[in-house]
Amino acid sequence: MAKIVISALVEGGKASAAPPLGPALGPSGLNLGEIIAAINKKTEAFAGMQVPVKVIVDKASRTFEIEVGTPPVSGLVKSKLGISAPVKEEAGVKGKKTIGNLSFDQLVSICKMKQEGALAKSLKALACEVAGTCLSMGVTIEGKGPKEIVAAIKEGKFDAKLAG
Repeated sequence: MAKIVISALVEGGKASAAPPLGPALGPSGLNLGEIIAAINKKTEAFAGMQVPVKVIVDKASRTFEIEVGTPPVSGLVKSKLGISAPVKEEAGVKGKKTIGNLSFDQLVSICKMKQEGALAKSLKALACEVAGTCLSMGVTIEGKGPKEIVAAIKEGKFDAKLAG
């Protein structure tokens, strides 16, 4: 028998043997506690957010691998701002209120979380993408509009923070 892939959405650092993971992994014959502990360790950085996880079980060799996705940028931004409720429709619309303000360090932190699966060629390009998401959400960065921050990033004003 080949590998079995079980996909689930779990709360970062709080996966449990309850559905959907427990019933799906039970028939594999592997130590469920070990798998759950591994998932929680890999997702602890995303505490409080829903994280996509794939558990790849090889029944023949009785081994498993865990692939952890990242929450969407909007979820990471809301997490950094301490917002758990859905964002209202009018946020981000010209002339409407802003929902919060990110520091540039928080923006860089989000970029580093998303870097592995991103299509952007550099951290600098990814920072511009994240700032674009902030624009549509109604989030300012360092007290300025995201468009100003993108211009500053492109001018190289944040190169020291975006190195690496």
